[in-house]
Amino acid sequence: MLNFDFYNPTQIVFGKDRIADLAKLVPAEARVLILVGGASAEKTGTLAEVRQALGTRQHETFSGIEPNPGFDTSMQAVQKVREGGFDFLLAVGGGSVIDAAKFIAAAVPFEGDAWDILLQGGRNIKAALPFGAVLTLPATGSEMNNGSVITRRDVGAKLPFRSRLLFPQFSVLDPTKTYTLPPQQLANGVVDAFVHTVEQYLTYPVNAPLQDRFAESLLQTLVDIGPRLLAAPEPDYDDRASLMWAATLALNGLIGAGVPQDWATHMMGHELTALHNIDHARTLAIVLPAMLNERRVQKRAKLLQYGERVWGIRSGNDEERITAAIDQTRDFFERMGIPTRLDAYGLGAEAIDAVIRQLEAHGMTQLGEHRDVTPAVSRRVLEAAL
Repeated sequence: MLNFDFYNPTQIVFGKDRIADLAKLVPAEARVLILVGGASAEKTGTLAEVRQALGTRQHETFSGIEPNPGFDTSMQAVQKVREGGFDFLLAVGGGSVIDAAKFIAAAVPFEGDAWDILLQGGRNIKAALPFGAVLTLPATGSEMNNGSVITRRDVGAKLPFRSRLLFPQFSVLDPTKTYTLPPQQLANGVVDAFVHTVEQYLTYPVNAPLQDRFAESLLQTLVDIGPRLLAAPEPDYDDRASLMWAATLALNGLIGAGVPQDWATHMMGHELTALHNIDHARTLAIVLPAMLNERRVQKRAKLLQYGERVWGIRSGNDEERITAAIDQTRDFFERMGIPTRLDAYGLGAEAIDAVIRQLEAHGMTQLGEHRDVTPAVSRRVLEAAL
């Protein structure tokens, strides 16, 4: 097992009717700016619950944070915070809203051009506003980590950043808030959490059996509940609760402590989203099977373990078992209604050059757990994903 530091101060408030707990979670004297995406939080009544729980605290709402939250939109919220004197942010939504809240929290006290936060990956963050979250779309795990991704559409960039100052103080996780989600968003959430887990698990062995078993249990749970979530005629509380908690655990730092991590699939997926506005989870489903096949030698031992423990693959020689594990992964994504080929999204070979240029422009030229995913390797992965 590798050396590691593990730190996660976020308080999780889980279960039905827990939005009322905001009354004691948010400081009594706080001036609160509520951050939301579209109109769904208002239509479903979630926003009314939040406002009721805030009671007499001064609060206003900033809406319009888009999927793959934009730099320009976030900067509008920064201006609103500064002009209104707000000192606490409350994100109500999915990972995009929470990601935006992290950037806004860091940008408000930042001196200089806030774009530098992204260019420096958050290393230059010295202070941040306190914030909390009410999760309505389980997928990204942003509700219990210190990372975020922001898109700047005018330059076609989608860049990650992180800071120890950007953990939410708390996150309210009520599985019933997922009941109104359309099937596509449920599928995206399952696949997003699945690939988050894989990026920390499918690398190479370092004798960390506990982390492996944690990761495998998350993968097995997602494989079990994913198809049921789509097929259920009515929302099942237990499956929604399992998805919500699995997505949180997939990226709160626990399964990645003391083990090598990959993230090449994510970096390539970010560029596909920035260039073509494809849902984040769907870009991951495009890249991951091709990435695993391209790097089957480097990942050999863990691919065999993954095939046996997650998919029950025990027959055949090593190469056959590895191929079967990758095929099962692709089939799972397809069964979730998420295509795994670029052509399903109207993209052909002509799209690859632009992705490679973006990776190079953003310094993504030595990706993966071995730092061996060069632009040439990335190109082969995308060609295999056609």
